[in-house]
Amino acid sequence: MEYRTLGRTGEKVSTLGMGTWRFGAYHTPEERQSQVAALRRGIELGMNLIDTAETYSSGRSEEIVRDAIKGVREKVFIATKVAPGHLHHDDVIAACRASLQRLGVSYVDLYQIHWPDPQVPIQETMSAMEKLASDGLTRYIGVSNFSVRETEGARAALSRHEVVSNQVEYSLENRQVESELLPYCAREKITLIAYSPLARGRISGSVPGAVLQKYHMTPAQAMLNWVTRHEQVVAIPKAANVSHLEENASSISVRLESAEYDRISGGS
Repeated sequence: MEYRTLGRTGEKVSTLGMGTWRFGAYHTPEERQSQVAALRRGIELGMNLIDTAETYSSGRSEEIVRDAIKGVREKVFIATKVAPGHLHHDDVIAACRASLQRLGVSYVDLYQIHWPDPQVPIQETMSAMEKLASDGLTRYIGVSNFSVRETEGARAALSRHEVVSNQVEYSLENRQVESELLPYCAREKITLIAYSPLARGRISGSVPGAVLQKYHMTPAQAMLNWVTRHEQVVAIPKAANVSHLEENASSISVRLESAEYDRISGGS
């Protein structure tokens, strides 16, 4: 597995992590166990970044993560998110503590603001985020779905810590971040965490067949390889079963040539 540095921290996270949106939504015990097994297999393969949120399946996603990391907490980098309805100071603190309880851990590695809320002063929210970091309940602070301007505001509101990441949608089918946010993150050494890197199942047809044949890749693997071509980007595809997880994990075992990335970019 390939690893990259998180922001300016020196912390190494897997270039391909594991997203858990809709984890915790299941109809049978077997379906639940499949979600746990997928995460455990990813950990075995070196995918140490696991991303979840308090809103995913009303907190049950965090409980799936709890079961998956039992006995291997030291091997994983856990990221979760506070909901936009909980951005007042005391609500942030309470939300984090509730997430810790569902996750069964004493701290998370990365605590992120899931969406900005212009009705709540960012200074109030970031004050709570800094308290969590100072108290050891989170190691690092991140944001999600923030524009460049909003990211700047969040950074300016911190006095002792840094914004190390911004989690946003990015895929071959959705490249809006390339105009401003991705260059900004590269310049400021902020990690861009790409969610929905497989475009919610809309697998692109813009990857040339010759490239797929040359590298023995599926179109989905090529999409993950392409979206993580920049050193500042890590991706968190969701895989609710072991076979999909293994397909994702092997997508960056080899890197394409620059001209091939350019060809894919031009064809989308």
